[in-house]
Amino acid sequence: MRLSAGARREAVVRAAFAEFARRGFHGTSTEAIARRAGVSQPYLFRFFPTKHALFEAATDRCFRRLAQALGEAPATLEGMSRAYAELRADRDVTLMLLQAAATAASPGQDAFAARVRHGWLNLWDLAGERTGATPAELAALFAHGLRPQRPRSGL
Repeated sequence: MRLSAGARREAVVRAAFAEFARRGFHGTSTEAIARRAGVSQPYLFRFFPTKHALFEAATDRCFRRLAQALGEAPATLEGMSRAYAELRADRDVTLMLLQAAATAASPGQDAFAARVRHGWLNLWDLAGERTGATPAELAALFAHGLRPQRPRSGL
């Protein structure tokens, strides 16, 4: 069965997500992404004009997955915490978030940094609207998944 262009594009984004999560922007080749997606490298560039555009799509996919998990979770801080922790347990999600943050902090990546901030702000707003949580509670959710924090030692 032949896949539609939309299905092939999604396969490319899924492959890019996994490759970028594991190897970062600079460590990932478009050849590896194309191979994982089952398409040729020139075909990959029909969907995404640059490697960076593909990285942006993979980053957006990560934020969509997080938003979907928070949107489907029970509308309580505990429910959000469980959903957030379960998705963060997916190694590729955690790694993609780290890769996106590292790339956003790189010189010359102001537009991408704004895109990443926007992704986090959307998640913050979603969790806040669904739970009615305070800013401190939301900060705890995103920083620690609401797990109790261990006291720091005096050193």
